[in-house]
Amino acid sequence: MSWLLLCVIFYEGRNFEGRHYECNVDCADMHSHISHCNSIRVDTGCWMAYEKPNYSGYQYILTKGKYTDHHRWSGFNDLIRSCRMIPAYNGNYKLKIFERTDFGGKMTELSDDCPNLQDRFHLRDVSSCNVVEGYWILHEHPNYRGRQYYLRPGEYNKHGDWGSMSSTIGSVRRITEVKQKVPLCSCKCSNLK
Repeated sequence: MSWLLLCVIFYEGRNFEGRHYECNVDCADMHSHISHCNSIRVDTGCWMAYEKPNYSGYQYILTKGKYTDHHRWSGFNDLIRSCRMIPAYNGNYKLKIFERTDFGGKMTELSDDCPNLQDRFHLRDVSSCNVVEGYWILHEHPNYRGRQYYLRPGEYNKHGDWGSMSSTIGSVRRITEVKQKVPLCSCKCSNLK
């Protein structure tokens, strides 16, 4: 089996210029390494970047590729303060979404992407959910637009549990970008200047 080192590099300047910070594990606070972020290069893996430390604030999914400025990852600003690696996953996908908090109200079960919850299920508000299998992204608006929310397997009793200020969700998709099994390395984040 070949060992792949998962890697994402955050740059202060646009077009991969200026100070940069290379990361190959989850990092809860990057503030001491870079003051802002205007471009990102994802060499391997799939990552979730967060506007604030400790995996909070605006969330952005990053797949392998080059992002020359913060608009390329649908950034609301040039702040990235933490990041989390999305693990490889080869299994099934199952998500239960609920109209009300604490798994109340109408329940809808999904096993595939849904570009428009209103059109397909007459559902606009998602107040709680249970990720039974797989990794998912909730989007604020239909067609995978607006704010993004990363869901790992587990129960989310209220929309604040996934970092949202509102229960409005327009679309849902599975994270399928990382299918192969990639062994994690024991490296730490490194700062390259």
